Amino acid sequence: MVKRVLERLRRDWRFRDAIEHVETIPGREARYSDPDDLPDNIRDYLDTHGIRLYRHQREALDAIRDGRNILITTPTASGKTLAFNIPIMETLTLEPDATALYIYPAKALARDQLGVLEEMESGLGLQLNPSTYDGDTPRERRPWIRQNSRVILTNPHQLHRILPWHHQWRRFYSNLRYVVIDEAHQYRGVFGSNVALLLRRLRRICRYYGSDPQFILASATLANPDEFSRKLTGLDFRVISDDTSPSGPKHFLLYNPYLKRGDPSAHLETSAILSYLVLRGVQTLCFTISRKMAELVTRWTREQLDRENRKLVDRVTSYRAGYLAEQRRRIEADLKEGRLLGVTATNALELGIDIGSLDAVIISGYPGTMISTWQQAGRAGRNLKDSMVILVAFENPLDQYIMKNPSFIFERPHENAIIDLENRLILRNQTACAASELPLTLDDFLEYDFSVGVAGEMLADGELELSPEGLTCSGDPQFRYGLNEVSQDTFTVICEGRVLETMSRSQAYREAHEGAVLMNHGNTYIVRNFDLEARRITVERRDVEYHTSVLRDTELRIIRKLRRRRLGDLEVNFGEVEVTEHYTGYRVMIYSRVQGREELDLPPLRFRTRALWFTIPDSLRDEIEESYGDDAFDGGIHGAEHALIALFPLHVLCDRSDISGISTPMHPDTQEATIFIYDGFEGGIGLAEKGLEVFGDLLASTLELVSSCSCTDGCPSCIYSPKCGNENSPLHRDATVKILEHLMEQTSGEVREATEVDGDLLAGVEELCSEGNLLDAKLRLHEVLERDPGNPGACYLMGEILRRQGETEMAAYFHERAMNGS
Repeated sequence: MVKRVLERLRRDWRFRDAIEHVETIPGREARYSDPDDLPDNIRDYLDTHGIRLYRHQREALDAIRDGRNILITTPTASGKTLAFNIPIMETLTLEPDATALYIYPAKALARDQLGVLEEMESGLGLQLNPSTYDGDTPRERRPWIRQNSRVILTNPHQLHRILPWHHQWRRFYSNLRYVVIDEAHQYRGVFGSNVALLLRRLRRICRYYGSDPQFILASATLANPDEFSRKLTGLDFRVISDDTSPSGPKHFLLYNPYLKRGDPSAHLETSAILSYLVLRGVQTLCFTISRKMAELVTRWTREQLDRENRKLVDRVTSYRAGYLAEQRRRIEADLKEGRLLGVTATNALELGIDIGSLDAVIISGYPGTMISTWQQAGRAGRNLKDSMVILVAFENPLDQYIMKNPSFIFERPHENAIIDLENRLILRNQTACAASELPLTLDDFLEYDFSVGVAGEMLADGELELSPEGLTCSGDPQFRYGLNEVSQDTFTVICEGRVLETMSRSQAYREAHEGAVLMNHGNTYIVRNFDLEARRITVERRDVEYHTSVLRDTELRIIRKLRRRRLGDLEVNFGEVEVTEHYTGYRVMIYSRVQGREELDLPPLRFRTRALWFTIPDSLRDEIEESYGDDAFDGGIHGAEHALIALFPLHVLCDRSDISGISTPMHPDTQEATIFIYDGFEGGIGLAEKGLEVFGDLLASTLELVSSCSCTDGCPSCIYSPKCGNENSPLHRDATVKILEHLMEQTSGEVREATEVDGDLLAGVEELCSEGNLLDAKLRLHEVLERDPGNPGACYLMGEILRRQGETEMAAYFHERAMNGS
């Protein structure tokens, strides 16, 4: 049926002119590998359910039996859950006291998997008492779970809060054999960096209770699985990526509304396609970019169905966060059992919640990452029949690049997932948490990636205390520091006395300044009061047709260059910078039309982060200005900055809002025209650093995007940015192409990998300590202290080495210097 409907859609006059590309991904047959040495209860369970293990599931079983940590990166619906549940159940069968911890990024996913584990428990004849343990768990039930459950399902936020109470979990931690981290690719950026250190805190507590659990990660396909798994957990992994499960043919359409004449709307086109498929009995899941758009697409689709076939109106609904749990469960069941033909959703259904087989998926707007694209596409075709995926493009550079370059989706590796263990603010927060749970020792710093330098600063600032057992922290830092933020500098948004959300200072300046239109759970609010001192934002619920866009000027100062990389004749630098943002006003807009401007009076926002940058020679400026006029060069570097940032998420796994940039025709620190791309978080989160590694590919794709655009003066599909604080002025498309072509020509020579320029003073000392080379470590520390006598990290580390060598008086002297910061 799907194939027949697809052919009709391709011929239909309403849609045919917008179809850029159709890719058919062939089906494949299953490859099995049945083990013959499973315990009787597991063999009987598999036989009863007619289950045979695929070869990659057998590979996971064998690796886990061998004591390996594993990362399973096979696609959606390939049987990842069964791949790790079988060996875990085998251990729980053979070892009556063994326990397992399952960590999920969403409570809904944990609840869904609880049902799977309860069914397995019953089918295997085990008494595991699997339980979810999260914010919704009744307090009166929690002691029973801690004492009786052998399998616990939780989320990182709950784990963060309960680790200080590890003494209540002695039974569970001392017998912990496995830690399962499902949907591991979700742990990236600020959240992922916090979770990485949270998992090291968990490992440290397990060691205290005498256990050393194996880690099992399940993830979407990544470009850097080894690096990612190592950074997330601090351990080495066996990667299992060969998908041996069966699948039917998948027909993938790239649909570009902006090929049509007139004033097309991607959202209305999405609704039209959904209506078309539902009318023909094709069960379809439609992913949208927001809760509000999920509701609107549903409404428009139902209106269309009301005109063409009223019986189908009630077979289309929306699914999103914010619905009551029973509503969501009912929608999931109706979709799984075929009572619903069309569902619009946000990415809540991107995760592995079981909704059965679907005929088609519509993805309204590129989700921002190829990982999400394939996760969503994987919802179609959960059997051997033909299925269909339609990606509807928006009018932005990222979507339009994909439309023009389908090989980028179908042939290249997925993005690099970034976890940064060097952000000093995140390290401070997590070090405080670790020290409050168990005293931190030198061995902890060497094994679990906490920073001695950061700990020394905290000791000097009085945030840590030195005891005979190690560094300690009083209070409850787990309740002061969350996992979604870098610092405590957060603002609270309040409506009629109720807290709507919290946000960082930079987000508050951008999105919730006085007069701003703020979106929350699909509703619109007007900001009435912005209290800087109390960090309190008061809003009023209002339905308005307009939105606001902030205006800002940005200054950037290079603090120190850390690394440089040469691509032929092009030198790309990476280092620490200070960014100062001046928020001068905001625009009132209806769609893309400016209705008015208002001024803002906010103090500058100043923060340190990390950036990559490169320069453009004066000779090219002269050539461009001679060809196109005096303002063309400024518009060219501005356009190049916009386009590079727009395509950055194609190469590095991040949200578009995670990075920012600045272009200047003459920067005081370089004395040349310079383009900077920087992490939008204080301290940096590793994005610009990864950008340094992939810069050649980023540059090539950016040139392809801008040079192939059919516009003449620049447009939203190439160099315009909806986030530009300078109202997209100046911009010059031809000059942008000229600059990008020049940069590409420069990269044609030899690539010389990144070299350190001005690294951390303590770099290498901790490595010497971990190797047991304390003599060389002390010599290196003396060098550091000669250059920086008050370095508290160096003083603390010297004191720890001396204490380990029995030189207690000298150890006390250096510890005192560390605490005094002198």
